Amino acid sequence: MTRVQNPKTRQGGGFELVVKHRRSVTVAVLSEDDSIVFSASKDGSIRQSHLDHDHGGKAEETYYAQQGSKRVLALAVTSDGRYLASAGFDRDIHLWDTRTRQHIQAFSGHKGPISCLTFRQGTSELFSGSYDRTVKIWNAEDRSYVTTLFGHQSHVLSIDCLRKERVLTAARDRTMHLWKVPEESQLVFRAPASSLECCCFINNDEFLSGSDDGSIEHWSVLRKKPLHIIKNAHSLSTPNTLDVKQIHDLSNDCKGPSACSWVSSVAVCRGSDLAASGAGNGVVRLWEIEKDAKGVQPLFELPLVGYVNSLAFAKSGKFLVAGVGKEHRLGRWGSLPAARNGVAVHPLQLS
Repeated sequence: MTRVQNPKTRQGGGFELVVKHRRSVTVAVLSEDDSIVFSASKDGSIRQSHLDHDHGGKAEETYYAQQGSKRVLALAVTSDGRYLASAGFDRDIHLWDTRTRQHIQAFSGHKGPISCLTFRQGTSELFSGSYDRTVKIWNAEDRSYVTTLFGHQSHVLSIDCLRKERVLTAARDRTMHLWKVPEESQLVFRAPASSLECCCFINNDEFLSGSDDGSIEHWSVLRKKPLHIIKNAHSLSTPNTLDVKQIHDLSNDCKGPSACSWVSSVAVCRGSDLAASGAGNGVVRLWEIEKDAKGVQPLFELPLVGYVNSLAFAKSGKFLVAGVGKEHRLGRWGSLPAARNGVAVHPLQLS
């Protein structure tokens, strides 16, 4: 069992912005060795930033020459760090060589914006999810299209994959699909929310999702409905770390009914019982996933102003990366003027 020390008792503070973008960061992913963070923004830029040894800042930053200024919504990097894939509103997947920063190839085929990407661990097999309701499989090494998976009835918004040839996707049709690629079959899980915004594997048999009604759902492959639902996981009234004025300011800035409380990102620290979730309510929340699927318990709140559009734990468990911005990654349902656009890092102390 993973034990996280209370951040309030540690020296060194909370989230530190280590990479700046002109507009909201839509996605941030880490290399396998935790040394590099790749981030993309609504301004179309893609950055590769080397984290220093303390993970408290950047030592070097380079840029990818993304063609045009279309919004980039998704990034994925191979386990060996050789290939970076990017995609967004131009409907193509761009493959890059991370050593030379050169564009290798563009994969065409999706008929709508591409919202999410993931490589299968240890392989060059790439999965993409799109507003066109499909999931496509590609091979980066062979530079080839493989197949298309059909089943979702609305925009696919989130995707995740571990080492097995199984893919997890969440969509605006209130469903999460577990695709068993070799068997050409799928399991469908239905949530009570109107839209599932994000999802991730805990292990091969359990997963988490976040929804636009502010809930976090804990799932098992053995049940079609959530094992547990944490309601109001990011409501504006809950943060103990925010004072009354900050909550008032957030409430005023959050245009629309509840955009700030939509759970827009979830992440699990690989091989542990530690999870994190982000929204636009001023905090990233850490959770403990209990053994034997007994539940998900709150641990700590980490203050961070802005829409937390992406979360990633270091494989070492030593820090948490957040892609944050003034706006939600997929639209302009609200704006948080006090937020800064960029990649923020929070150190973690595990025992």
